[in-house]
Amino acid sequence: MPTQTVKAPTITCPTCGKTNKVPAAAEGRPRCGNCKNPLPWIADAEERDFAEVAEQADPLVVVDLWATWCGPCRMVSPALEQVARELAGEIKLVKVDIDRNPRLAQRFEVQAVPTLLILDKGEPVARRAGAAPAGTLRSWIEQVMTGRDSKEG
Repeated sequence: MPTQTVKAPTITCPTCGKTNKVPAAAEGRPRCGNCKNPLPWIADAEERDFAEVAEQADPLVVVDLWATWCGPCRMVSPALEQVARELAGEIKLVKVDIDRNPRLAQRFEVQAVPTLLILDKGEPVARRAGAAPAGTLRSWIEQVMTGRDSKEG
């Protein structure tokens, strides 16, 4: 069982409205304690806990490598959160501030922000740079999910 190194933010269930604590790192996928529906899984990660938060997660992980000074990053963040809510139970969104985590930016060869990665069991399987609307981001993620499903099936 992973060690809990990060706090568990409170998420409101989009189905029943009850609040739930959703840890940044956990086994399985978060579900509402009240109605048992999948919850959006959105977490922040840093260099010290990235492996636990992002690489050990079961669902596909969308990593948002961003910076506080970046205008497009501020535009894409709500779109990514919307997609995470729409695809609750299927993806996990992990946000990484590259200025506070330069080794992760270097590891993933970030040349522009925002840079988005999709990890499957810790391995990068897709990447894109720049902001995009929620519909475009969802289509991109679903295309990767479809590819993953056909490999597993």
